[in-house]
Amino acid sequence: MKYSKFTYQKSGVNIHAADKFVNFISKNTGKKNQKNKNIGGFGSISDIPKYFKDPKIVASTDGVGTKIEIANLLNKFDTIGIDLVAMCVNDLIVQGAKPLIFLDYISINKINLRKLKDILKGINKGCNISDCSLVGGETAEMPGTYSKNKFDIAGFSVGIVDKKNIIKKNKIKKNDLILAIPSSGVHSNGYSLIRYIIEKKKINLKKNKFLRTELIKPTKIYVKEVLKLLKLKLIKSCANITGGGLQDNLSRVIPNGLTAEIDLSKVKPNKIFKWIKDKNVNDKEMLKTFNCGVGFCLIAKSSNFVKIQKFFKKHYKPYVIGKITVGKKKVKFNEKVFW
Repeated sequence: MKYSKFTYQKSGVNIHAADKFVNFISKNTGKKNQKNKNIGGFGSISDIPKYFKDPKIVASTDGVGTKIEIANLLNKFDTIGIDLVAMCVNDLIVQGAKPLIFLDYISINKINLRKLKDILKGINKGCNISDCSLVGGETAEMPGTYSKNKFDIAGFSVGIVDKKNIIKKNKIKKNDLILAIPSSGVHSNGYSLIRYIIEKKKINLKKNKFLRTELIKPTKIYVKEVLKLLKLKLIKSCANITGGGLQDNLSRVIPNGLTAEIDLSKVKPNKIFKWIKDKNVNDKEMLKTFNCGVGFCLIAKSSNFVKIQKFFKKHYKPYVIGKITVGKKKVKFNEKVFW
C-alpha cells in the first residue's frame, strides 16, 4: 500500500489538534461547568424556557473588530472572548430579550491550543456573566488565508422575549430622563483609529502600562442589571452605545417628534478617552467613533431614577445626561463638551 504524498496536515490543517480543542470545549463549557452535550454534534438543541407565554426570538451577531490586533500584540487572549459575548448580548437586551444561547466562530491560520483555550475561557466567562449557554461553534484552521499568528472571531446569540414585553418606542414621553451607564473603557469600537494613533506616534504599547491595561479591558456586559430593571418596569427604553457613539445609537430608539437632548458637560469620560482626545482628535470625531465613557443608555421616568441606581455597583451607577424634549431631530447635543 502506497502512502499519499499529499495530506491535509501537510497543507497546514491539523485535525488531531482540532479534535483536542473540541474535547477541551466539551469539558469546559456550559452552565456551572457541566459537560456540554451539544458540543461535537452537527447542531445544538436547546429548550425554550416554559415561563415564556408568547415567546419571540431575537438574534444578534457581531465581532470585536481590530481589538484582536491589540490582543495579538500583547499576547493576551483571555478577555477578548468576553468582548465577543458582550457585543452580542448587549444588543439583545435593548429589545427586552433574555440571552438564551451563544455560538462562536474562530478562524485562525494555525491551531494554537493555548491561544484557543484562552479565547474560549473568555467566551465562557462572558456567557456566565450574561446567564446564557455556550451551545456550540466552529473552529476553522485556514492556512494561507491569515498570516502567521493572525485570527478572527465572531459571535452569534439568540434571546427570547414575551411579545408583550418587547421594548417599543411609543412608551417614551416628553421629560423622561436619559441615563448613562458608564462603560468599562473603549469596549470594542474605534480600535482602528487607536492603532493608527499608536503607529503614527511611534508608541511602544508593550512598554506603556496605562495603554496595556486600558486597551485590553473587556466590554462591560449589562445584561443582569438591565433585565432586572425591565422586569420591574423601571425603564421605558435603552440603547447599547457602540460604533457611531451616542448620536447614531440613541437615534435608533427615539420616536418621531421627540428629541434626546444630551448635555455633554455631564458626560464622564474614562481616562483613556482623554488620552485619545489629546492626540489631536476633534470632538466630532470622538463622539462619532467612541462611547466616550457611556457604554449603555436608559430612558426612564424621573421618579424611577433613585430606584434604578440601586441595581448597580458603585462604578457603574447610572447618572443623568439629558432628557426627552419635543423636536424633529432624534438626538441633539448642546454646545458644551466634556473635556
